[in-house]
Formats: sequence, C-alpha cells, structure tokens
Amino acid sequence: MNQAVALDWIQSNPFSQFKCTYKNPQRVVLTQTEIDTLRNKKLLIPRLSEVRDVFIFQCYTGFAYTDIFNFKQNAVTIGIDGKYWLKTYRKKTGTKEIVPLLPVALEIINKYKDHPDCIENDKLLPINSNQRYNSYLHELADMCGINKKITTHIARHTFATTVTLSNGVPIETVSRMLGHTRLATTQIYAKVLDQKVSEDMQVLREKLDGVTIKSENKKTS
Repeated sequence: MNQAVALDWIQSNPFSQFKCTYKNPQRVVLTQTEIDTLRNKKLLIPRLSEVRDVFIFQCYTGFAYTDIFNFKQNAVTIGIDGKYWLKTYRKKTGTKEIVPLLPVALEIINKYKDHPDCIENDKLLPINSNQRYNSYLHELADMCGINKKITTHIARHTFATTVTLSNGVPIETVSRMLGHTRLATTQIYAKVLDQKVSEDMQVLREKLDGVTIKSENKKTS
C-alpha cells in the first residue's frame, strides 16, 4: 500500500494506523509425573503401545512429528563426545536440529530396530499418520487419567520445558537442540514450571541463610 501511495495510485495508505498484536498462548506441557505415568502404563494393544513409545521418544528428544516420521534406520550418528546423537534439518524451517540421545530415547530405538514396519519402510520408529497418531494419543490420555489434550506437538513443548529447562539445561542449549534461529522462539515454547521456580528459590534461600550464619558467627567471634 505504501508503494501504491508512492506511485500516486491512491492518496493515502488506509492501513497506516493499523498495528498487529500478538498474545502468547498458554502452552500445554506434561509434568514429569504425567510422563512417567504414560511411560509406565501397561498396554496390551500394540498400536497404543507403539504410539506411546513414539510420543515418549519425542518428549525426550524434542523432534517434531514430521522429523520423526522421516528418520531412517541409519539416522543415529556418533557425536563429538563419542555418544549417540540424532541430527536433521527441520522440514518446517530448514534449520539444523541436533540432539544427543538420552537413555530413554535410546531404549525406544533399540526396542523397534527389528520391528517389521521399520525394516520394510526403512524407518527409525513405527509411526502412523499425524491424524491417527493424535487420535491414539487422546485415547492414551484417557487411559492414563491425564486431563490434557495431548497432541504430537505437546511432546516438543514438554521436552523444552519439563525435560530440559526444568532440569537446569541452559535455554541457549535448548534453543540449539530445537533448531530455533532466535532465542525468543525458544522462550515462547519453554514455559518454566512452578516447581523449577520453587527449586531455584530454595537454592537461593539456602545460600542467603549460609551468608547470614557466617555473618553472625563473625560478630560473635
């Protein structure tokens, strides 16, 4: 519209006073208790067990559904520390995403390395269509008594918040693993939980108490 004004096509820009606004939505994440409940639930139906495992894998790696779907059986590589890593370029943004694999994720990979679907289709994990995957997740949430609308992307939020930030992983490291180009993007994803605030303040409380005790001891001596 500014170009139209410059070319004398119109007299003024009708949108010159309009400003876009954005309000960060409340991100839904799973707590560690909910993750453990889901992970330890005994499931006799293979389709639900497989979806549960893939979702837990996402919770411990932070990869989006599309990236997990595209991983081949040889996707795991050896990182600079001699341990197992997963690397990819995000289909959504094209940015590099690199994640060292935690024991939980490795356990799931090993569980399905000989799965017929993985072998036949050269997949790292057996994964359904996104629609069916989300449908099964809703079923799992009901079975586990989790009163949250669980979707594939909730796993990514959970990795950023519950699994990493809440356990003291620096936000810059989390941003790198998620493949974000801006730290602000990670801050939107990663809501710090109340439990983490409580733990951090307890550390501060103990430090301040220690300083007070030392100060009082100096005065008495």
